[in-house]
Amino acid sequence: MNYKYSKTRRTQLIDRLAYKVFYVIAILIVLILAALLIYILVTGLPHISWHFLTGKSKPFQAGGGIGIQLFNSFYLLILTMLISVPISLGAGIWLSEYAKKNRLTNLIRTTIEILSSLPSVVVGLFGFILFVLQFHLGFSLLSGALALTIFSLPLLTTNVENALQTVHFTQREAGLALGLSRIETVLKIVVPAALPNIVTGMILAAGRVFGEAAALIYTAGQSAPAINFSNWNIFDLSSFLSPFRPAETLAVHIWKVNSEGLIPDASSVSAGASAVLIIAVLLFNFIARYLSNRIYQHMTGVKS
Repeated sequence: MNYKYSKTRRTQLIDRLAYKVFYVIAILIVLILAALLIYILVTGLPHISWHFLTGKSKPFQAGGGIGIQLFNSFYLLILTMLISVPISLGAGIWLSEYAKKNRLTNLIRTTIEILSSLPSVVVGLFGFILFVLQFHLGFSLLSGALALTIFSLPLLTTNVENALQTVHFTQREAGLALGLSRIETVLKIVVPAALPNIVTGMILAAGRVFGEAAALIYTAGQSAPAINFSNWNIFDLSSFLSPFRPAETLAVHIWKVNSEGLIPDASSVSAGASAVLIIAVLLFNFIARYLSNRIYQHMTGVKS
């Protein structure tokens, strides 16, 4: 009895110690993240103004803005998500609901895992060789969006598959018992139930896309030519909607300003642009989470 009691006591002590260690680690991670955010915001917010957010960048003069780069970042994000979200939804639904366990599906999942671990520089060089050179798209928003699609597809596909698998099988059985076909059950019952998790994964992927720089240096380009916001012709390279024009994004602009150092106020531009990038990602996350909850309530009638 004494031996069993001491063993139980030892197990409880180890469990408490492990809980405290993990608790401290979690607190450290939160503190590190908070310190980074506070440092970036405190350093950059004083340099942000309306002129800075809407003005054009100046390669050799002080007082430039990030208006075009900011617009390019959001436009590239929209293009990337328009391409990658439908593909990842289809792939995730197939892997979760229709694919059988065999060598082919194992190979597909292994390939997805390998793609998700590729460095963004490698994806950028691949996009440069394939889209810029072979497909003759040149340095353009379209080349950047296609490269970032390769970069984000593994994450989105895995997220969709995992989100659908968290839905209990009884919900599928209930849909089939009501006379719904398999695809109707998936689209009307399973997907709405998994929607919050799916949107959360899309948020994470969108954040990575919005802040990506390495892959875009070789595909979207490192220049931000003047664009005409009154020109709606997508085939005209001066149009703000043209996906065929070169486009320097905000993250690439930060890298370029720090690497070249040709602007007299490079440190101010870099700090302000970094703060804007962080704020944009945070706002996008909060808004997307709010919309996901609203969509979930609308489609299921259940408050999340």
